Amino acid sequence: MSTWQEVLKQRSITSLEALAQRFGPEHFPPEHQERLRQAIDNFEFRISPPMVDLIQTPDDPIWRQYIPTIQELEVVDGIVDSLSEDRDSPVPNITHRYPDRALFLVSPVCASYCRFCTRRRKVGDPEKIPMSQFESAFVYLEAHREIRDVIMSGGDPLMLSDRRLELILARLRAIEHIEIIRIGSRIPCHLPERVTPELCAMLRRFHPLFINTHFNHPDELTPAAVEALGKLADAGIPLGCQTVLLKGVNDTPEIMLKLMQGLLKARVRPYYIYMADQVAGAEHFRTTVDTGLRIMKALRGWTSGLANPHFVIDAPGGGGKVPLQPEYVESFTEDEVVFRNFRGERYVYRQPRGPAPPRKHLSDPEYLFEAEPRKRKTPERDSA
Repeated sequence: MSTWQEVLKQRSITSLEALAQRFGPEHFPPEHQERLRQAIDNFEFRISPPMVDLIQTPDDPIWRQYIPTIQELEVVDGIVDSLSEDRDSPVPNITHRYPDRALFLVSPVCASYCRFCTRRRKVGDPEKIPMSQFESAFVYLEAHREIRDVIMSGGDPLMLSDRRLELILARLRAIEHIEIIRIGSRIPCHLPERVTPELCAMLRRFHPLFINTHFNHPDELTPAAVEALGKLADAGIPLGCQTVLLKGVNDTPEIMLKLMQGLLKARVRPYYIYMADQVAGAEHFRTTVDTGLRIMKALRGWTSGLANPHFVIDAPGGGGKVPLQPEYVESFTEDEVVFRNFRGERYVYRQPRGPAPPRKHLSDPEYLFEAEPRKRKTPERDSA
């Protein structure tokens, strides 16, 4: 039986020639060859065997996620480091943006490279996610006692060997103030063979440990993927899913509903639906925000609340995740709130009469106690 490393090495597609041989040269015409090679030079290219097998026709939802296109060279308003992760990186491989958690890049490689990748500026390049500089990251995490939650990412952490992954997890668990460890991985989707009994036995030693997977289309929930997810869940690992809203992949309520319900059946809690980031080279994947809001409206009330993830924009420039939701409130006064339910039916909720003012606690944000939202001053115009 082949190891997961052998499966990845022997059966992946990594060249335009192999693409043309598998799917037909007519889809990669000679006049596009030079520009397609430039797209591959700009960002690593590999499609793992399970993803190759899922492609049914050119330009289907799986094809669109992994096949290089000349559209990647058409940069309009895309940003190389769209989330300003490098600006918030105090030491190599660490991004510290939120008060009590930090991102730790531990692997430069993926089983398959998603063409919409936010970190396409560095993923696939070992020099830009240096595995030789972990010590400074551990020292930083040890020194910053406010960090209680570490998210391991990359690349894909589960592309590491069991031994290397175990060493990283053991070092993190030795830091007393780190309570939660999370791993972000597409391995259950891209290479379910990687989820071995040995890997699960090792991971379960480091609880509380969470894994956030990444599925974008219901077809990706293959029997092998569902089996891999089951192995991780049986190891006591809570599973979430971070889905990206992608044009031509999952930008309809029907597809997203089927995906969210399929994830729940596979014991995965939908966590986020992200707007596609404003990253250079991936602008052709972006939809309108209204598309995402319509999808969320089609989920809320029409299926289990467990299948309703947070819909967020990761703010360009490093502002962090901002949740968005459809508008249900029609009016809001001191006496009543008028709103519509998921069917569009109007309801009224009466406000309590004569409520006591809220008691202020030291831990409460100041803005909760402002009489009304702060108004931005408009500069006076010079009189003509």
